[in-house]
Amino acid sequence: MSTRGVNFLHKWISNNVPEIVGADIISVAELTQKLFADAKAIGIGSTEIEEETVSIYNSILDAIVHHDAGLAD
Repeated sequence: MSTRGVNFLHKWISNNVPEIVGADIISVAELTQKLFADAKAIGIGSTEIEEETVSIYNSILDAIVHHDAGLAD
C-alpha cells in the first residue's frame, strides 16, 4: 500500500466509521464501495489502497468492531 493509500484509508475510516452504529454485511459492503468511489474521485486507485491489505472489507469491519469496543469502555 502506498503512503498516499495508507493515509487515505486511515483518514477515510476515521471520518466514516464513527457514523456506523453496528456492523453488518450490507453496511460494511456499502462502506467498502463508498471508500473506493471516494478514493477514485480524488485520483487514488484501488491498487494503492489494496497492495498490502489482505481485505479492505476486513479493515473496515475491524475498525467498526474496535470503535464499538471503545465505546463500551
